[in-house]
This record gives sequence, structure tokens and C-alpha cells, in this order.
Amino acid sequence: MIFGYQLTPWVKRLLIANTIVFALTSVIGGGFVLDWFSFQPTKIFIRPWTPLTYMFLHGDFWHLLMNMLGLFFFGTHLESKWGSREFIRYYLVCGLGGVALSFLFLTNPTIGASAAVYGVLLAFAMTWPNAPIYVWGIFPVQAKWLVGFFVVVSFINAFGAVGGGVNHFAHLGGFAAGFLYLKTDWRASQAIQGIQKAARGGRRFAIVPREEQEEATSGLNQESVDAAEETTLDAVDRVLDKISAEGMASLTEQEKQLLDQVSKKHRTN
Repeated sequence: MIFGYQLTPWVKRLLIANTIVFALTSVIGGGFVLDWFSFQPTKIFIRPWTPLTYMFLHGDFWHLLMNMLGLFFFGTHLESKWGSREFIRYYLVCGLGGVALSFLFLTNPTIGASAAVYGVLLAFAMTWPNAPIYVWGIFPVQAKWLVGFFVVVSFINAFGAVGGGVNHFAHLGGFAAGFLYLKTDWRASQAIQGIQKAARGGRRFAIVPREEQEEATSGLNQESVDAAEETTLDAVDRVLDKISAEGMASLTEQEKQLLDQVSKKHRTN
């Protein structure tokens, strides 16, 4: 735990990996490393690994520090909420979004975790829009307004030819990829939240076949009905725990069907 924050698995790995790569680059010399591992639009087909490796390279200590602080403070919350597998998938998608926009608009080499970290900031703001973020540790600003400000500034700087050695298109690409990712998964997330509320909020229900329902009305005692409800709730809890740890993609077809049935039951009650 650092400053009251519990380091989550992938945030910890990313912090360590970025720091080690920066230290090695400082020792070896940046020329060779940047040439072979930075993202260069004109060389993407002969160095296809660079859309991933560029995220772990940083130009100087402050570049590294700012990105790692953003990852540390905001990424831990997201990974705790989403689960490790879903978090790292989202992180990499945002980093690739930075590559996509850079490929379309730039020819210069690109390095840094900024696109991925900006995507993390966006996800934090979309998940907890009213959470206060203290700018310079003093001024509280709601997450949605701070991230909105970053989006506007990145857009103006990218298309206003305000460079300063910063790839603002990568920032925009991270925002855009994150937004699309979250919106396409929005309906699934909403369904899961509804199931969690129904399953854990004290509302009792069970998935019971029609034949069993008829038996229940003709004499099945209340104890058997309660047992069926408890069995379903336990199954739902196991599936929700699996989603939290590994993400939606880890579910089997049977588990997806269970969630679908429970969601439909919840909507009709």
C-alpha cells in the first residue's frame, strides 16, 4: 500500500515495467532503443511490434513521472472495480488508439504511455464523474470537468499545430478508443449492475422452469422454493465474481445464459 492506495496487480506491473525500461534506456542510450521500439508510422510494417512497445518508452523523467502518477492514482480504482484482465485489455486498447490517430496524422516517432493513461482518466471520469480531483493538491475539480478540459486542450493543440514535442493526436486517440470501448460495452455493464442490485440488494428471485413453477403452485413447500432461490443467487454471485476478476470475455455460454435469464427476470419483476 502506498499513500493509502492498494496497488492492484496490473497497475503494479505496469509501474515496474515502465520504470525498468526507462532505467535501461538511460543506461544503454536512447538512440538505439527509440529507433527500434518507438512507434514510427513510416516503419510500422517492418517493425510491427512498435504499437505495443512505444507505450513503455519515455523521453525524460518528468514524462515518465506524470504518466505513472496518473496510472497510479486512477488505474488502481478502475482495476479494483473491473478486474485485472478487463483493465489491462482496456489500457492496451487505449494505447493502440493513440497509435491509430498518430498513424493518420503524423510521421514523427511517438513514445510514452500517455494515450493509455488518458484513456484511464476518461474511464475514471465516466465511472465516477463527480469525484473530486485536487489540482496541485489544493483545488477540487470534478473528474468529468477536468477530463473534459484535457480533451478540449488536446484537440486544440493537435489541430492548432501547437506541438512542443508533445503528440496530442496520441492523447486524442487514447480518449477516442477509450470512449468507444466503454460505450460499446455500456449495455453489458448496465445489465450487470442491474443483476448485482437485484442479487445482492435483498430482492429474492429464482430461475425456475415452467414445469417446476406448476409443481410449486400445486404443493411445493416454501422451503424448497427458498432453496432454489439461494442456489440461483449463489450461482449469480460466482459469475459476478468471475467478471470482476477476469472480465466479461471469460464467461462460458452457460454463464452468459444465466445472466441473461436473471436480467430478464429482474426486468419483469
